[in-house]
Amino acid sequence: MKPSEPIRIWLEISHHVAFRVGGWAWVRADGAAVAGYAGGERRVDAERTALLALAAALKAETDAGRPVRLMTASPGLLAIPARIAAAQGGAEAPAENLELWAQAMTALKGVEVMRAAAAPGAPSAFAAAWAELARDKAKGGGFLSAIPKTNLAKAGV
Repeated sequence: MKPSEPIRIWLEISHHVAFRVGGWAWVRADGAAVAGYAGGERRVDAERTALLALAAALKAETDAGRPVRLMTASPGLLAIPARIAAAQGGAEAPAENLELWAQAMTALKGVEVMRAAAAPGAPSAFAAAWAELARDKAKGGGFLSAIPKTNLAKAGV
């Protein structure tokens, strides 16, 4: 991969309103390797799930100077950049999860956020399936775990 080509990250979330449990998964392709993680939390709302997912996906990003393209089919994740822009433009700022909103503002600088199709076999569908699995696993408590390399080979990247 050329240094100017973007690092691609597919990120999806899954939230269960009744159980107040959320899960997320991300797949990262930088040309040389594919990596992925899944995680989840108990007692969270959908907004906090999206912000935690975003922080987890972009926290691992350490390649200074490389562009990053974040792709998701999740409406909750797609709404974050617009809400940040609106708050910076004078609209009402978020009142909850302030520490996560601050992390999101910092993490999203220079990141291109795009809508992804969750078609079968696509990386977004793969991440969505892992996010659902993570959501179910999070019922027992918060966690973060690497997605096995054998599974990542089927991510469609």
